[in-house]
Amino acid sequence: MSGMAQSAEATHAKINQRLQRLKWRRVDWTAYLYILPAFAVLGIFHLFPVGYALFLSLNRGPINHFQFSGLENYTQALINPTFWRALLNTFTFALLTLPLTMALGMFFAYLLFQGVRGQATYRVLFFLPYVISTVGSSIVWAWVFDPANGLANQILSHLGIPPLRWLIEPNGVLAVIFAHLGIQLPTWLQGPSLALVAIAIFTIWQSLGYDVVIFLAGLTNIPGELYEAAEIDGASRLHLFRYITVPLLSPTTFFVLVVSVIASLQSFNQIFAMNTAAAQTLGGPLEGTNTLTVYMFNQLYTYSNYGYASTIAILLSILILAFTLINFKFFGRGAEEVAGGGSL
Repeated sequence: MSGMAQSAEATHAKINQRLQRLKWRRVDWTAYLYILPAFAVLGIFHLFPVGYALFLSLNRGPINHFQFSGLENYTQALINPTFWRALLNTFTFALLTLPLTMALGMFFAYLLFQGVRGQATYRVLFFLPYVISTVGSSIVWAWVFDPANGLANQILSHLGIPPLRWLIEPNGVLAVIFAHLGIQLPTWLQGPSLALVAIAIFTIWQSLGYDVVIFLAGLTNIPGELYEAAEIDGASRLHLFRYITVPLLSPTTFFVLVVSVIASLQSFNQIFAMNTAAAQTLGGPLEGTNTLTVYMFNQLYTYSNYGYASTIAILLSILILAFTLINFKFFGRGAEEVAGGGSL
């Protein structure tokens, strides 16, 4: 019996081997050739740079003579006051730009959604700043904020307000405002530098069109029958906006929120261009516009500190990932329910 059992097991094993070979032959390997270019691009331009940046962050010294340092760069960053100031400037810049841009974007999109004549023209006008070169428009806005001949100070002078230094002002915006009233504020209450606020104003102007177009696309997906039924029941425009538009627009709002958070934390081009146009050192004045991206750039190109710059990049990536996951955790579920009809 044992011999027969062994023979049966051997036969069963041979059958399994043949089945595996048949399955292997049935796989259409030519299909993988079609997706190979996509995987190659993903690996070369995405996965490899991330891995190499992680490798650099664990080393120190010149690029041709790296020395493994472990987590030394991370420790150095976390105990460096300049890193924490740059992190605070990054959060401040996001808070200055993100809520106001989203609120204005939804507001103007809702106005255009009411059937305004020339809607397509207004849509192009709103979206135009977003597609214009960031560097070129930043230089123009740097002239607008020029302390001597800028348009901003000319407008203020007509209003009887003393001229401001804008991009070269290191003091907090609240300190500048109250100083003209003869009130001196404590340091913790002075707010972000006026230079950072000026760059935030430009960023809001540039990003507004994108939010308007995305919100307008979301509004067109809301069934018109809901508005008609609510109007028949006597709902006002405010009630229509509060109880229909805002809830059903939550998937679009969630998308804009995630994209805007990532963009604001990565902002660099406008800061670089406007600092340069105002003849300020990158991150100036007095580190008032020194965000994490600017801090990383200075470490990389000014000090050739590749390992430390890569460390800042990794920490910024972790920060962006954390905020993205938080958004998905607290806002994503509600947006999915609305998108799937769960709230209707």
